[in-house]
Amino acid sequence: MRDWKPAALSLALAALVLVLSPAAPAVAKPSPQRSLTQLGGERGCLVDRSAKAGSCGTARALKGAGPFMGSNAVAVSPDGRNVYVASARSDAIAVFVRDRRTGALTQRRGRAGCVSVGGRAGCVRAVGLDGANSVALSPNGRFLYATSRASASVTVFRRKRSNGALTQLPGGAGCVSGLPVPGCASGRALSAPDVVAVSPDGESLYVGSFFGNAVATFERARDGSLSQAADASGCIAEATAGCAPAIGLGSPEGLVVSPDGSSVYVAGAASSSIAAFSRDPATGALSQATDGSGCIADVPPAGCSTGVQLGGVNALAIAPAGRDLYATALLSDSVTSFSRSAAGLLSQKGGTRGCLVYLRSAGCSFGRELNAPEGIAVSPDGFSVYVASFFSGAIDVLSRERESGVVVQVPGRAGCLAARSVPGCRPGRALRGVSSVAVSPDGRNVYATSFFSNAVDVFRRSR
Repeated sequence: MRDWKPAALSLALAALVLVLSPAAPAVAKPSPQRSLTQLGGERGCLVDRSAKAGSCGTARALKGAGPFMGSNAVAVSPDGRNVYVASARSDAIAVFVRDRRTGALTQRRGRAGCVSVGGRAGCVRAVGLDGANSVALSPNGRFLYATSRASASVTVFRRKRSNGALTQLPGGAGCVSGLPVPGCASGRALSAPDVVAVSPDGESLYVGSFFGNAVATFERARDGSLSQAADASGCIAEATAGCAPAIGLGSPEGLVVSPDGSSVYVAGAASSSIAAFSRDPATGALSQATDGSGCIADVPPAGCSTGVQLGGVNALAIAPAGRDLYATALLSDSVTSFSRSAAGLLSQKGGTRGCLVYLRSAGCSFGRELNAPEGIAVSPDGFSVYVASFFSGAIDVLSRERESGVVVQVPGRAGCLAARSVPGCRPGRALRGVSSVAVSPDGRNVYATSFFSNAVDVFRRSR
């Protein structure tokens, strides 16, 4: 279980407040429902070779795949050729070649199949991957970035597009850390980094620091290397000397950049809030409004507006058109929905349209097996939202109406996949501690990490 500090837990358990907005009109028409089917046999799941395989295949560097502290541990390359998994207990990133017809994954033999601290498990040797927890690729697919909690670092790898192999950039260009890690350059506002994201224009990289209550901002060079401004534009935080000030940024765990690159949104687990920042496209620097539009919180501090069911807000996903944002909240057992204006302002959708909650909650829709939801992803066609629920080990399947952005859980057994011991869901394998989920760019497949199963799971998406 995540190493939450007592103070963070008490903040995240804040009392819920109802949204003072009128009910929205009914959705005009239902959206096509896209179901998930796990691939058969060894193609449907790969577990670390040290674990009991059962009916799954085996791979290297998957111990602790998708840690509890980290909900973006799996990523698909923009060209759809590769899948990358951050594994905290392996201190590694596992590299897979993806069959673009079936979605099945294959790990290359030898060192090209993974990178790890010290080259363990026969991987390429890397520095700064202690407790790897999150990965992100540059828009052109040439570089991969990873955050690692124990080494307080963001690491940089060049990706070979022919086979997906990763090579760390040399010296300080390949690793920036908030600790004195040999081989890494020094960075600011990097304390237990939990999530990393690259702007759509490829010019900026952002890292959310869980214990630093901060977001570190880096400029990306053409060779993939990072540089951090020495002044306040290099980071934004609740209370860190030398960083720009922010509110609602307690323990960042989710972070997403809008498709137009004008806004950055951050999920603060300890403050039970979503902070909204304007992004300067020229420098990548972030700024936050203090008039109530700069953040939404369960119990809002000064300068924030009120939301509901945001206890321990965890991961964020934004719809392809950029008009809607979705969040998971670990302690509220919820998925919340927000409308995004042309100016980047967020407002929670009214009534039951604004929240989907495990079991029951007044004023919200009912969600099944949303027990400690972590990762979340929206399909490229905008018709589906997928949620990874850690405690139930379920992948929840939500249908999204593209015009209104409203999400509802697909009815019946098709609405979730989980272990056979979980009633009411389609049965799945190697799904203990599901934490992260990603959809392939072609929309054909969904991939999930399972921490306690030490696994990556593979699903086919269909009507």
